[in-house]
This record gives sequence, structure tokens and C-alpha cells, in this order.
Amino acid sequence: MNIYVGNLSRDVTDDDLKQAFETFGELTSANVIKDKFSGESRGFGFVEMASKDVGQSAIEGLNGTELKGQSLNVNEARARSDNRRDGGGRPPRNQ
Repeated sequence: MNIYVGNLSRDVTDDDLKQAFETFGELTSANVIKDKFSGESRGFGFVEMASKDVGQSAIEGLNGTELKGQSLNVNEARARSDNRRDGGGRPPRNQ
């Protein structure tokens, strides 16, 4: 199960996420998303749990809890929507 973790402190590392979530069961990965230019945390990350049951327990157990001074926003990750437009926000030209 893929889990979105938002409202992360800029000080949270991949290892911090891993430690917080592994108390609920086996996890596959834990990644804090970083800005590609500055390398600083963007304030959110993703955790992949080994099963849906373990993931749901982690969501219920960690949502709203504090990690490094910030209250976490934890929920099941949704698939990225492809509603983004091409061309700088202009609708595509009809041909």
C-alpha cells in the first residue's frame, strides 16, 4: 500500500519516516520528496507498506501525530491525475 505523508518538517529524513512507520509492520520504502534544484525537502513524502492491512493501521496510528514538531497528514496515496494541460496552461489547439 502506498501512503502519502504530508506536512513534514524540513528536518525529516527518509530514515525518520522509516522509523515512524516500521512500528506498524513491514515497509518496502520510505522517501521524503526533495526539490530537484535545492535538494531541500518539499514537505511531503511517500511510504510503501508491505500490505494494505499494515498500511491502514499505520495511517490510523500516525495521522495527526507529531514528528519533529509538525502534525502529520497521513492518508492513502492517490494515483496522479493526467489533467495537466500542455502549452503553459492554454488548452490544446483544435485541428
